[in-house]
Amino acid sequence: MSKGKDNKPHIGIFGRRNNGKSSFINALVGQELSIVSDFAGTTTDPVKKSIEIPGIGPVILIDTAGIDDVGELGAKRVSKTLEALKTIDLAILIINENLFAEPEKKLIDNFTEYGVPFFIVHNKSDIQVLSPVLKSMLENAYKSIVLDFCSLNQPQTQIIIDTINKMVPESAYQSKSLIGDLINHGDVVLLVTPIDAEAPEGRMILPQVQTIRDTLDNDAIAVVLKERELDAYLRIMNPKPALVVTDSQVFLKVDASIPKEIPLTSFSIILARQKGDFRNYLKGTPHISLLKDGDKILILESCTHHVSCDDIGRMKIPRWLSNYTGKNLTYEVVTGLNKLPNDIHDYAMVIQCGGCVLTRKQVLNRLKPAIDAGIPVSNYGMTIAYVHGIFNRAVAPFVEFEKNNLEYL
Repeated sequence: MSKGKDNKPHIGIFGRRNNGKSSFINALVGQELSIVSDFAGTTTDPVKKSIEIPGIGPVILIDTAGIDDVGELGAKRVSKTLEALKTIDLAILIINENLFAEPEKKLIDNFTEYGVPFFIVHNKSDIQVLSPVLKSMLENAYKSIVLDFCSLNQPQTQIIIDTINKMVPESAYQSKSLIGDLINHGDVVLLVTPIDAEAPEGRMILPQVQTIRDTLDNDAIAVVLKERELDAYLRIMNPKPALVVTDSQVFLKVDASIPKEIPLTSFSIILARQKGDFRNYLKGTPHISLLKDGDKILILESCTHHVSCDDIGRMKIPRWLSNYTGKNLTYEVVTGLNKLPNDIHDYAMVIQCGGCVLTRKQVLNRLKPAIDAGIPVSNYGMTIAYVHGIFNRAVAPFVEFEKNNLEYL
């Protein structure tokens, strides 16, 4: 399941089968969005629902299968429930009948591993109220808010909404500006945007659109052209651009055309800073020079798309890497947030796309297994810049900024 283009706060509802997760969601939003049944296991795969919660605004609620499911199919459902943790900004753990044991403990361990804030709701309080002893134990052990809840009690619903509002991280609502800290009011930003086989017909690709909007949001001037018009336009352009952003595929041509005193980077690299692990990308990318014969490279795409003969992740990057290193390398491509087909230790390096349709949390969680295992990671744009010998120039605008603003990245 992918968070995809839903850049709203994602709230996951977790708990055992028949603990009333779906009823809880219905009470929260004031309408029947989830299937409610007396039979355990009604919810199978995690289900996303884009809704508006009073006092919070648009959010994505994720209704998950029971964490205590059994059998072969049940194990698959539990696995998908745990996978959902990679996409959420806040978790709500539903318990009832004062039952808290190993399944709940393991789930909280997973919340902690993925850095997901959470609170606990004892549901169906009309049947059995929350034990003060259990409430105290949970509050002390997990430093968590613990609430007693009945879906028939409207004032209690407002308490849940207030708690969500308090606990959803600000980062779930806000994203860093792509280039706003690199430009000033009235600056010209030159955007080089090839129209090739991968460009959607009649439209621009998402990173290009996002950068144009970010330029305008920062009261700067966006000039957009294709690479073959670049040289002619530079001769007449006045004032000169404060920043040039190019599609990575034409890095070499643009690098040759843009004077060295003008900062140059790529759409993929600015996304790498906004959404990825920029410091680990900087550290991992030079490992390209250390690759050996037989090394396997994992390429992570964010979205599904038509694969052409010029596909950047599946065709061009493997060709450029093999040519640059002179080594016999193998490549594996994984799309979206799908599970890896092999153990992460099987790979010598991981290369992540810009992640334009993902959130920062998703990209970081996607990279986490490799970083934890000490496997170098890079990004499409940074990899392309490196094999073309312009890595230092392409990352310089952000490295210079980081030196003066160490807390930013």
